[in-house]
Amino acid sequence: MNDYEATFKLIDADNDGLISPEEFVRLMEIMGQPVTLERAEEAVKQLDLDGDGLINVRELGNFLER
Repeated sequence: MNDYEATFKLIDADNDGLISPEEFVRLMEIMGQPVTLERAEEAVKQLDLDGDGLINVRELGNFLER
């Protein structure tokens, strides 16, 4: 497992292999940087390369490599 996969598994609370805007909100709350669901949806949309409204491990890896 690479670092991206380990990070992804921490964020993917329901273990479905995708990060939803709701999971992003939860992550940001845990990090002490709360965001609205609307802001989380915008953030996910920026990372979402395949247009499904969710972030997969490849999309997260692409973002983290920047």
